[in-house]
Amino acid sequence: MGDPIEVGVSYTLAMTAYPDRQSWLTDLRSRIPEVAPAEALARQAQGALLLDVREDGERAAGTPAGALGLSRGFLELRIGQVEPDRRRPILALCGSGQRSLLAAEALQRMGYAEVASVAGGFERWKAEGLPIAQGAPDADAAERYARQLRLPQVGEAGQARLAAAKVVLLGAGGLGAPAALYLAAAGVGRLTLVDDDRVERSNLHRQVIHADARVGMPKTESARLTLAALNPRVRVETRSERLHAGNVEALLAGHDVLIDGADNFPARYLLAAASLRLQLPMVYGAVERFAGQVSVFDPRRAGSPCYRCLFPEPPAAADAPNCSEAGVLGVLPGIVGLLQATEALKLILGIGEPLVGRLLAFDALAMRFRETRLPRDPACPGCGADAVFRGYEDVARFCAAAG
Repeated sequence: MGDPIEVGVSYTLAMTAYPDRQSWLTDLRSRIPEVAPAEALARQAQGALLLDVREDGERAAGTPAGALGLSRGFLELRIGQVEPDRRRPILALCGSGQRSLLAAEALQRMGYAEVASVAGGFERWKAEGLPIAQGAPDADAAERYARQLRLPQVGEAGQARLAAAKVVLLGAGGLGAPAALYLAAAGVGRLTLVDDDRVERSNLHRQVIHADARVGMPKTESARLTLAALNPRVRVETRSERLHAGNVEALLAGHDVLIDGADNFPARYLLAAASLRLQLPMVYGAVERFAGQVSVFDPRRAGSPCYRCLFPEPPAAADAPNCSEAGVLGVLPGIVGLLQATEALKLILGIGEPLVGRLLAFDALAMRFRETRLPRDPACPGCGADAVFRGYEDVARFCAAAG
């Protein structure tokens, strides 16, 4: 499957002169030289710069040996820093040979004298068995993640795993806000934010991803603006819709980790069911007043409990008020959300001991952490041997009846 053409200003302007994309590509190929991957390798050996213009997450799985990674979106901004000599031959490579044409055209406009596109891109490079190196951070990534890259448990391989990871966060509020900030800062490649609420002034004492000027804005869009400013390398996708039985699987499918920032029990039970169905690790967090708790439910691990091992049935509404009813110390969701982000990073990197089978409780007033063993319940209605899944609508009805 081919990679998408860069949708940027130059592409939009160029396309206006052509009836369709194919006509534009044909004309572009008439003006930009193309070389086969084997020829590109030979020219690289003679001193040409091989420039991989794919996105960071794409390069994480590998890149042509000796290639310089510089995403298409940053090409015009940074090529002068990495290669100031406009006489040096440059060979642009992407996934299938389309974005590289656009990159080569941009380089020509900037005055680089000898530019070509690698036909077939990285897909053809691999198919022809040419040398491939493990994806490595580019200059921006090397500087941005310098302290993290020094960790032997992370390094370049771990940073590549982070860049390729996809995390979905239910809620861009008290828990989702700090978790999203630190996951983006760490270089997680794609974050999907699911929330149908709008920013309210009462959110701001704890939901630090938002700002006073954004009151009334959808939380997902407010969060996206903050995350893009923090780390433009991260791809942020927004889903401004409420989680329900009809969309839960579609919203969560295709991700590597789920961060549970829900503020109601029906949503959590739907998440728990989807986590089991999709084999998706769920990083659970909850806060109330001055207390919080965190755990990890990972259906990929033998013996891992699920959310319903902890809460087989939803408690009565009076026994579990939400933050708007009971109140919460503003810093508490920050502490719990950061613990959730830590667990997500450990799961992605495959390091440390995740909170599987353990419930970590935090008491802010006493400044005390307490760990409780949380074994899998053989009779659990969610993951037990006799558990039967009758559909998400059944889960929703069960929660409504319990409420």
